[in-house]
Order: sequence, then structure tokens, then C-alpha cells
Amino acid sequence: MLAKLTAALVAYGPLGMLLLAFIDSTGIPVATGMDALVILVAVKSPARAYFAAFMGVLGSLIGNALLFMAARKGLSRFVKAPQQGSKQRFRDWFQRYGLLTIFIPALLPIPLPLKVFVISAAVLRTPLRSFLLVIALARSLRYFSDAYLGVKLGQESAHFLRAHTWYLIGGAVALFAALYLMLMLNERRRGRVGTGRALQ
Repeated sequence: MLAKLTAALVAYGPLGMLLLAFIDSTGIPVATGMDALVILVAVKSPARAYFAAFMGVLGSLIGNALLFMAARKGLSRFVKAPQQGSKQRFRDWFQRYGLLTIFIPALLPIPLPLKVFVISAAVLRTPLRSFLLVIALARSLRYFSDAYLGVKLGQESAHFLRAHTWYLIGGAVALFAALYLMLMLNERRRGRVGTGRALQ
């Protein structure tokens, strides 16, 4: 049933991509995956490839925003204000680095639990604007890259992605480590600056 619905929406091109990206981002995975669908539209209709990618980004933004707001409204009541121990440490860590954790799985087509972090961001009061900017940047890089592959490589695009899966996973790990290190160093630098000003 889901496969038939996906095929029907793909037939509508960019507008179908909008609906599929919305469905996928609300927690219902679409058949074959969004990356394959963006590539499919790009292969079948190169002139509409980048518009389809844009609609995918837009649908993903709308779907993630709704999931975010639903989680904030429905689950925040279960999160007690005073947190101790590991819960408080997780809250503090997520407030510092949570958006980075969201950016990596939103950017790369690898099996990371994006929805878990979207819900965590909502419950832990991450600003909606910051959350949407991260999703928009990651999805734009991802879907427009898919469209580019579809236009340039045609039917070989899917094979290219499968052949380079481990490279993508390795790149995700390296990118996460590099960005995490940059944030840590920036935080330490700010701490030293703040300490220096306090001593003056």
C-alpha cells in the first residue's frame, strides 16, 4: 500500500515530492527512501530536478516543524523542571551540541535516528528558528546533491550511492568529530576570554 502511494506521488513530480518529504519527516518512512526518489525524478525529468529537490526540502521543513511542535506540546509535560544526575547532564549536553547531532543525520542518508533527536530538541526547548535553520541547511545540501547526481549520472546514481555507502558513513563520523571539536575549542576560547575579563 505504501509503495503504491509512493509511486503515485512520484508521478506528480515536484508536488509529489513535497508530500512525500512531509510524510517522511513526520515519522512515516516512504518506500525506497527520499534520496532515491529525488534521484528518480531527476533522472526522468532533469529540467524539474532542482525544483523537486526544493520541494523535498520544503516538505521536510514542514514535517519536521510539525513533529517538533507536537513533541514540545505533548511531551514537555512529562519533563520535570529540576533534573539531576544523568538526565541533567544529557540536557546540558544537548543544549550545547544537540543541533550538531540533528545536522548529521539530516544531511547524510545513513540510518541515524533523526526523529529521536527532533523530539529531544523540542522537549529540551531548543529554539524553533535554530532548529529549522539546521534542518533547512542539511536537507538542502542533501537533496540538491541527489538532484545533481540524478542529472549528471542518470541511472547510475543509485549504484553510485550504494557503492559509496561506507564512505558516506565514514564522512559522517569525521564531519561530526570535526564540528564537535570546533565547538569544544570555541567554547574553551570563550571561557578563557570570560575568565580574563573577570580578572581585569
